[in-house]
Amino acid sequence: MNFIDLFAGAGGLSEGFIRQGFEPVAHIEMDAYAAQTLKTRAVYHYLKENGRLDVYHRYLKNLITKEELYGEVDPRVLKSVLNREISDESIGEIFQTIDESLNNQGTSSVDVLIGGPPCQAYSLVGRARDPYNKEHDPRNYLYRQYVKFLEKYKPKLFVFENVPGILTAGKGKLFDDVQRFMDDAGYNIEARILDASKFGVLQKRRRVILIGWVKGTDLFYPEFNYYDHNYLVSDILKDMPTLQPGETKDFMYSASPSEYLRKHAIRSDDDILVQHISRPHNDHDREIYRLAIGQWDKEKKRLKYTDVPEKDRTHSNITAFLDRFKVVASDLNYSHTMVAHIAKDGHYYIHPDVNQLRSLSVREAARIQSFPDNFFFEGPRTAIFTQIGNAVPPLMAECIAEKIKQMLEK
Repeated sequence: MNFIDLFAGAGGLSEGFIRQGFEPVAHIEMDAYAAQTLKTRAVYHYLKENGRLDVYHRYLKNLITKEELYGEVDPRVLKSVLNREISDESIGEIFQTIDESLNNQGTSSVDVLIGGPPCQAYSLVGRARDPYNKEHDPRNYLYRQYVKFLEKYKPKLFVFENVPGILTAGKGKLFDDVQRFMDDAGYNIEARILDASKFGVLQKRRRVILIGWVKGTDLFYPEFNYYDHNYLVSDILKDMPTLQPGETKDFMYSASPSEYLRKHAIRSDDDILVQHISRPHNDHDREIYRLAIGQWDKEKKRLKYTDVPEKDRTHSNITAFLDRFKVVASDLNYSHTMVAHIAKDGHYYIHPDVNQLRSLSVREAARIQSFPDNFFFEGPRTAIFTQIGNAVPPLMAECIAEKIKQMLEK
């Protein structure tokens, strides 16, 4: 079975489908760094399938360049990633490229369409600045481009992921329009808010997962198998080398993998630690981090900005966003939600170790999103954090893909 991934980001949703045996026809992503990440991941899967992961490991160790890595694979692997914005102007050319890819796979049909348009335009915070009724923001209408792919390729089923704010944006008008367009394209749809923490992800992350299927078929919205566990956030942090702000420590873990990491294929014995990179912090912020960690360790209380001594405050606003400094508590079953704001500063994702006084490293953030350690993100640190914060957790994606695969195989 195959799939097309629209607005693919770094490929978290795609990763889950590939793990369940789906073959990608194309990934379309407008951000250049995220598209490079998709290409590198496509190369990883190709090399793994052909028993040549040693080549990939040489790239991770900086022994070969990206160009040399890409030169080791069938060029069609790289062509499956389209670094394009999906618009009225580009869609014809995108369709043509996808048609060529389908032809190379010896088929003309698409089984599943996945992806979700960028959500900033109707996130709960973004909406206050730019509600749906402001016609000028084109991001509010990207679902219409998604529907054009439904009309063109008529997949049996599709998965549309987004933030909960899409359900109420514009007093519900936006989501009414989304449903109407999808209904007109010939699909029954159902949307539910699902929490990644119910799928084994050590993160509280609520997202709308809308699933649609061709009218007149016996497909439906699957029931997912949620499960409880006793794993803690410490299970994804304790094998990582200690870091000071601005430091990088790659290639060597400090301990063997936890049961959680092994069970969920986040770390395996042949993995190489990469991108364990900490951003720099000034002494002022580190003192606030010390306060936040101490308050959590002693009282299990979150630091409010009003708890910060007046001499240490850099913001005059003490009535809103009082939780701007937050520790990723290692003694809980899940972290708070990872969002793209982690690219701007790390104050909301403070590492729980008072001896380090830093925010999460790139690799630690990726693990909280359930990305495996062999997943390499391309681009500068800020761009990588954005990719991670915006992603669908691969563990959650795999659970969704598994149920869809079972339905389509009947």
